[in-house]
Amino acid sequence: MPSNFIQSVQDQNIEITCSTEAFIVVYASHLKWSGKLEVPTWSHLTAQTGIMSFKELAPYDSDWCYVRAAAVARHIYLRKDAGIDALTKIHGGRNRRGNRPSHHADSSASVQRKVCQSLEKIGVLEQTDNGGRRISQDGQRDLDRIATAVVEAAKEEEEEEEEEE
Repeated sequence: MPSNFIQSVQDQNIEITCSTEAFIVVYASHLKWSGKLEVPTWSHLTAQTGIMSFKELAPYDSDWCYVRAAAVARHIYLRKDAGIDALTKIHGGRNRRGNRPSHHADSSASVQRKVCQSLEKIGVLEQTDNGGRRISQDGQRDLDRIATAVVEAAKEEEEEEEEEE
């Protein structure tokens, strides 16, 4: 995964680079604030449902579903056409198997599917002919707007730090 989220704004023909972590945090808070994203009813039972079967503990963040939705939207935006299987591989991790060597384990396909279905309901994603997902025009506009806001906020922070010195 690249450490920077790069996209081009079509109106201004400039390239915007913003931090991946900052973008995901801001977009997740936007999804939570808008209230449109449908969170599964079992989301508070993640330790039992196997969000990641290779993890021993449940997520610490109670808003993990919004963060996962933001990460999925970002991933599909960058890769234009992605399926559930690709998302399970990306969000997978190391399965520690005691004294045997560790191996990669995929995350839950059910979680990825529910997140994609929720993003489709609010109009951020749409299905392609081959069964994958891609960003819709409305979703692209939202992601562009939020990425631009993140970049502007980062520039303002840099300017404030320079003024303090």
